[in-house]
Amino acid sequence: MKYNTLDWSVTDRVLTLTLNRPEQLNSFTVEMANELVHAFGRANEDDAVGAVVVTGAGRAFCAGMDLTRAGNVFGLDESLSPSLDDMNERLDDPAIFKGLRDTGGRVTLSIFDCKKPVIAAINGPAVGIGATMTLAMDVRLASEKARIGFVFGKIGIVPEACSSWFLPRIVGIAQALEWTYSADIIDGEEAKRGGLVKAVYAPDQLLAEAYKLAHKIIDNRSPVAIALTRQMMYRNTAQPHPLEAHKVDSLAVYYTSLQDGKEGVKSFLEKRPPEFKGKASEMPPFYPWWVS
Repeated sequence: MKYNTLDWSVTDRVLTLTLNRPEQLNSFTVEMANELVHAFGRANEDDAVGAVVVTGAGRAFCAGMDLTRAGNVFGLDESLSPSLDDMNERLDDPAIFKGLRDTGGRVTLSIFDCKKPVIAAINGPAVGIGATMTLAMDVRLASEKARIGFVFGKIGIVPEACSSWFLPRIVGIAQALEWTYSADIIDGEEAKRGGLVKAVYAPDQLLAEAYKLAHKIIDNRSPVAIALTRQMMYRNTAQPHPLEAHKVDSLAVYYTSLQDGKEGVKSFLEKRPPEFKGKASEMPPFYPWWVS
């Protein structure tokens, strides 16, 4: 599929997903949101993709929402008078889906549901949704030119894209509140000190380091085990009791032991690299366990 706001490129099982509106500093639009949701769903079922690296074309990662749009810049229907009941009962109703739901949230939910590890390579300015979309990614790497800001307070709105769920889990509640209250722009080193990014690199090294990390994660690893591990970590950590994790762990160990687990043990004993046959497009029958 051809995208208008993204570039899709796969090399050695790593998908580089590039936000591609460089003249607009890759500012976020409803079209970009829809294309990102599609792209992550596509990556989910594409066995040629082992991991995803997200970056921006040109000098920016994503400069936030495109504020030049006529009318409601967030694409929301101002004739609605929505309630929490509408969100609980009519979430996928077209009127609610198109007129109320936060587009950034739809993107982060699609990343959250992804079966593949996702790495953010923040190459430049990443503000607003440019910052919050990275929170659903597993690892964030920053360029020395990165400038990150949760700037919602400066334009009179609140953090979006499920960031009130993700950000405190990543950096802690105190740091999350400070950054969102202040709406300051921070550089990569401050983001690293606060626990938001793993490392800061020279601009010409950023993507190479992201690819190196991607291969460290996926080479000689079972795609099924990686997909399960990703979802188990995110979903089980939010459970009220470890027993709930035990239930899922037991099923996951059982099913992975039947195929890739046998190959893993055999390759270990034979002192050779494993040849895993499992595919993330063919998950065990209990997956997705969180859908009733």
